[in-house]
Amino acid sequence: MKIAIMGAGSVGCYYGGMLARQGCDVMLIGRPAHVDAIDRQGLRLQSQAFDALVPLRASTEAAAVAGADLVLCCVKSLDTAAAAHAMAPHLAGATRILSLQNGVDNLDTLQAILPQTVAPAVVYVATEMAGPGHVVHHGRGELVVPPGLLTAAEQAVFAAAGIPLELSDNVVGALWFKLILNCAFNAISAITQRPYGELWPAPGVRDSVKVLVDECLTVAKAEGVVLPADPWPSVEGIAASMPGQRSSTAQDLARGKPTEIDYLNGAIVRRGQAHGIATPANLMLHTLVRNLQAP
Repeated sequence: MKIAIMGAGSVGCYYGGMLARQGCDVMLIGRPAHVDAIDRQGLRLQSQAFDALVPLRASTEAAAVAGADLVLCCVKSLDTAAAAHAMAPHLAGATRILSLQNGVDNLDTLQAILPQTVAPAVVYVATEMAGPGHVVHHGRGELVVPPGLLTAAEQAVFAAAGIPLELSDNVVGALWFKLILNCAFNAISAITQRPYGELWPAPGVRDSVKVLVDECLTVAKAEGVVLPADPWPSVEGIAASMPGQRSSTAQDLARGKPTEIDYLNGAIVRRGQAHGIATPANLMLHTLVRNLQAP
């Protein structure tokens, strides 16, 4: 099974590394510093269960997706269109693209550019890059994917690699469920630069998060989205399941990188405006993060 990871950040490196340990032919496509480190010593994958150097291939060029059976698109949402255009000339007709990205807009962006089969996945994993070619796994790792994209044998490979798969006929609803979790915590973690376990018991945080979630639920209902479950129990459980994790938005801010806030709280604000729904809590967090991030 040949797998290309388009966007070798923490999420891409984690899943690529886990699949490579299972014997898959994995190609990571990422930034020069990471590629150079991986070429020298392999990918350092530091999980809760092991700390290992994983040998696999890496490149800085999108052309390296050529020959892949499956592409895991892991770039930031603001880079989705550029990544799709860069990959397009090198993809075979039978190649499948699975979007492992935050937000609810990436599927439409990819499908508008690529004729191949494109499907969304919902990612629940806590990871961060600790340095060039060094990914740290803090917890979880499951994917929610639509049925039919992966064969039974391929699903078995993911399971053997330690990547649990949940098959769902309502991945769009699951994406919105994840979006609500991101809107609840990402911006607050970014502004405070604190992990979830410290945030949740802090004064006023629980009540503020409840307001954020209620706004998101109102917008989701107006969009006609059917959520797979009430998100509030999962919101309450995040601090317990990933207490040491800072959000990806917090990590981007700390490194002076652009964030995905336009595709998280910003998406709720835009879609709320389209339906005449006020979302002041999401608007405030979107505005604050936009003004904190590098121009």
